[in-house]
Amino acid sequence: MIGFLRGTVVQLFPDYCFLDVHDVGYRVFLSHQTSGHMSMREQAMLYIYTHVREDAILLYGFFSQEEYGLFQHLIGISGIGPKVAQGILSAASVHDLYRMIHQKDTKAITKLPGIGKKTAERIILELKDKLSMDFFDDNVSVDDCADSVMGTDDSLSEAAEALLGLGFQQSEIQAVFKKKPNDQSTEELIRYALTELQRF
Repeated sequence: MIGFLRGTVVQLFPDYCFLDVHDVGYRVFLSHQTSGHMSMREQAMLYIYTHVREDAILLYGFFSQEEYGLFQHLIGISGIGPKVAQGILSAASVHDLYRMIHQKDTKAITKLPGIGKKTAERIILELKDKLSMDFFDDNVSVDDCADSVMGTDDSLSEAAEALLGLGFQQSEIQAVFKKKPNDQSTEELIRYALTELQRF
């Protein structure tokens, strides 16, 4: 199973992209949240969910593990397939959907594409206990990881993004940066993190 793909974005559409990975082009379906982080001819790394049907193998890509994790929770609910889950994540951010579920806001959830009242109630019933704060602690975005350590420091944010691109888990990055030295450049932070993680 594909865990993630890292390559160059050669074509970008509202709902999918073509990602060139060592001269192999992968069609990867995206939410609007994820596509907003991508640019033509630039490198991107996406966490991948592989959906196998009788007539096709479809790849769904996610900029963050946070979004990937919520996608997996959504498709585990009866009546919600990958396409509907993708539409939900295009219409609402992960944190907005998290808030709707914990506030049991059925009305707001029914405004999401492909979701009726019964499905909205099912989402709340099945996910309100699964989406604990631990879920978000384990799946924070790179920016949130940086912000939790030292505000909006550009060097830290850039270093975190680079480490994520190298395949490190966000939980590992967050743990390392909690005990980082002060006032270091992006390059110094990356070298420090690689040493701490014992990966060269």
